[in-house]
Amino acid sequence: MFKLKSSFSKEEKEKNLKQLREMLDALPTHINEIKHFETGMNVSGSPAAFDLVLVSEFESLETLEAYRVHPEHVKVLDFVSRVKEATHVVDYNIA
Repeated sequence: MFKLKSSFSKEEKEKNLKQLREMLDALPTHINEIKHFETGMNVSGSPAAFDLVLVSEFESLETLEAYRVHPEHVKVLDFVSRVKEATHVVDYNIA
């Protein structure tokens, strides 16, 4: 989950959210290890809500690691580091 900086104007936030979502949505075309990839924008007015969520699925921890270090993913991480206020991540195995 991604929360963008509260210091952004409404226009800046919308622009950065759009760019982030487009960058994320493009990753499956570059990274073969991605099994499932889905992004969603927040529709809640709650101040506790995050702005964007990513749900992704990989065959194994090895393919997840290949995704993490892929150059296209690293580009997204660089952008995220510039626009985020906070992120939350959960990686888990389905047993």
